[in-house]
Amino acid sequence: MWLSLPYTLWISIIAVFYDTPTTLVDLGYAKYQGTFNKLAGNVEFLGIRYAAAPTGSLRWREPRLPETTPSVQLANKTPSTCMQAGLGTSAFSPFPPAINHTAQSISPPSRSEDCLFLNVVTPALGRGDLPVVVWVHGGGYAMGTAWQYNATDLVREAGGQVVAVAIQYRLGLFGFLAGQEVRNNGALNAGLLDQRFALQWISKFGGDPKKVTIWGESAGAGSVVQHLIADDGNTQPKLFRAGIISSYYIPPQYAYNHWISEKLFLQVVEQTGCSSASDALLCLHQIDADVLNQINTHIRAKGIHDFVPVVDGKFITDRPSVLLGKGKLNADTILAVANTHEAALPGLAPPDTLNNFTISEYIANMWPTLTKKQLDEVLALYEGQGKPVDQAIAIKGESQYICPTYPVLRALKGRAFKGQFAVPPAYHFDDVFYYFPNSPVRYLVSPPFNNTEFRNNFAQSFLNFAISLDPNIKWDSSNTLPYWPQWTERDHDEMIFNKTEADEPSFQVVPTDEGRLRRCAYWESIGVDVWQ
Repeated sequence: MWLSLPYTLWISIIAVFYDTPTTLVDLGYAKYQGTFNKLAGNVEFLGIRYAAAPTGSLRWREPRLPETTPSVQLANKTPSTCMQAGLGTSAFSPFPPAINHTAQSISPPSRSEDCLFLNVVTPALGRGDLPVVVWVHGGGYAMGTAWQYNATDLVREAGGQVVAVAIQYRLGLFGFLAGQEVRNNGALNAGLLDQRFALQWISKFGGDPKKVTIWGESAGAGSVVQHLIADDGNTQPKLFRAGIISSYYIPPQYAYNHWISEKLFLQVVEQTGCSSASDALLCLHQIDADVLNQINTHIRAKGIHDFVPVVDGKFITDRPSVLLGKGKLNADTILAVANTHEAALPGLAPPDTLNNFTISEYIANMWPTLTKKQLDEVLALYEGQGKPVDQAIAIKGESQYICPTYPVLRALKGRAFKGQFAVPPAYHFDDVFYYFPNSPVRYLVSPPFNNTEFRNNFAQSFLNFAISLDPNIKWDSSNTLPYWPQWTERDHDEMIFNKTEADEPSFQVVPTDEGRLRRCAYWESIGVDVWQ
């Protein structure tokens, strides 16, 4: 009888009988005191330090355990965020300034190089062996914070049956500076190593380390795939059993010593005045973090290529598509959802962009490694997609957000689910509001579809998957989502989340468009040249 009670009633029971549930957690190096949220029925830990400050001599090093702190630390404040590179002004930036990123209900936290913190929300009732959802924020590997995502939303959408974690990791040049000198005397892909480090003590908060799902959007989804293939798919000990990728973003992932990686390193060295130093990386360790972030922002704003993950030869041993093709993965199953018009955001490829660049130049700037023959093939592939700006949108959307999802699905060999968020306009990030409705920042270009059935069906699908590895096993009996079959190479079934012209929710299973599959097959065929 008790197990059948609604989640909202359980919250009321907790508030009455558990006025002071356990809110102290011992991490070994420190004890943290969380707070009990009576309204939500959860214990919240904000600003947990999971790694030592990556400053000074620890800059561009692997994360390390924090120093031991004898006194109890209060975990009741939003932590400082990592240094942000800002919005790129390049016509080829995936995060253009025309997007509304400014509507805020509260002021954002301060920025700091000392930013390796995370937030944890755990149900006050039933702690011990709960599934865990770890949220990895997006932002092109240059922006984003844990503050933007209220982990309480995920616990509620799971009916109180998960522990939810939102992590921060080093961004921009602080997290993804590459080059031979970094390989020799530092750590490549430091931002990814931060993420992995944060996954190693989940059980301290009542979570089961054998039931971890990592979930990310955009670059966060890209991060999930990086961990899927890390260590040639054999990370030990195993850190998660499943992944969720929302709008999987994969820019070109060059080798750490590719000329583009070395060029970015050289730009940083030159702009800091470290060119004449006998040890350029050591010189960069002495540069003030604010100066480095100004350079970080400048390179992002004016350049085409960003600081993003690289093939480092150790943690990530080859391009993602190559490692996926080998089928050795660190997870048992995946749920993947993309938005219909990922790259159709205002400012991404506006009409005036192509007044100065032809569509051919647009492609060549995005992938300077393509041959003339390949450029012509891409042009021919998308010539029926409308005006040049429409072609640019389709090219970027499919090549870097939509098509890379299918090799991930194939690699799971029938153990994956594919969905599509199609509520108009279905731009990149339009889906996030539905599973983080209490975010302090609204990134939406358009108002959400405010329909309770749609919101519950859509958001709960992700959490049902995290709990049971199957979105069809529902904790909420009022959930009306129809059966969601797995995606296989024979049956390309995708669940389409949409609304009708009469503003009624629509949930349909349809096969992946064959034309899209053909175009995606082409992008995969030139993976070695686009470095995916």
